[in-house]
Amino acid sequence: MLELCMLGTGGALPLPDRGLSACYLRVKGKGVLIDCGEGTQTAIRKLGWGFRCIDGMIITHYHGDHCGGLPGFLLSLGKAERREPFHIWGGTGLSAVVNGLRVVAPVLPFPVVLHEFHGPEVEFELIGLHFHGFRLDHGVPCYGWQIDLPRKPAFHPERAQALGVPVADWKRLQAGESVGGVNPAQVMGEPRPGIRLLYATDTRPTADIARWGEGADLMVLEGMYGDESKRPQALKNHHMLFEEAAALARDAHAKRLLLTHFSNCIDDPEAYLPLARAIFPNTDAAQDGQCVTLYYPER
Repeated sequence: MLELCMLGTGGALPLPDRGLSACYLRVKGKGVLIDCGEGTQTAIRKLGWGFRCIDGMIITHYHGDHCGGLPGFLLSLGKAERREPFHIWGGTGLSAVVNGLRVVAPVLPFPVVLHEFHGPEVEFELIGLHFHGFRLDHGVPCYGWQIDLPRKPAFHPERAQALGVPVADWKRLQAGESVGGVNPAQVMGEPRPGIRLLYATDTRPTADIARWGEGADLMVLEGMYGDESKRPQALKNHHMLFEEAAALARDAHAKRLLLTHFSNCIDDPEAYLPLARAIFPNTDAAQDGQCVTLYYPER
């Protein structure tokens, strides 16, 4: 299963009950952050999932509401007695941004490893998740993320028994290792669908969002502006309306849509949900601290 918590759901400016962009993903007790807006360390303390288990972070782009909380987060990570390397991924300019922010956090008890990528797409793996980044339309380099949690084929013990494989060696077969001339394909079933999450904020609608989100169990998309009256601002600032995000979820045949990154001019995101649900019924507005658990499909 894949757990996620929306640590902050605000865009541009924080509000008393709405922090800035950050999302905590967790698989089998290991974590990764997407963005680190101001106040992220406080939100993690409220959540209670811990700091030390967070192995890395993705910064979608270098606007302050997405990375301004990095120095405080790194200091909290050090206070949590982390000593293992901490990895940060980001597009062109990552080194300059992180090193600049670390002027106020220059000494840490663990190494910070930067993975700066360039170009329209990037792929890597972390905590058992496969991340595929792709360019968005935000006026500055910004990336959306297709995040997959693969699932191994089912193991068939009766096949292993019939082939004379000792029970003590079954785990080796399940791990992909051949045992005594028996290869894993002989005892494993057909491929099984995993879990797919699509995460994209700070962007105008793009075909790539629907393409990489095809069949997603959950799409987390921005809902910066509520209704049609804000279209001029959405076009000017490269953001989306609720209805535009809903149309992407519909086109992607997603199972569920969770809206986030709300403008400070939206007091109550719930008030605009009917506009989105008219296009994609299974739409919700995220709240700070809201957690979602995604499970493998039964089939």
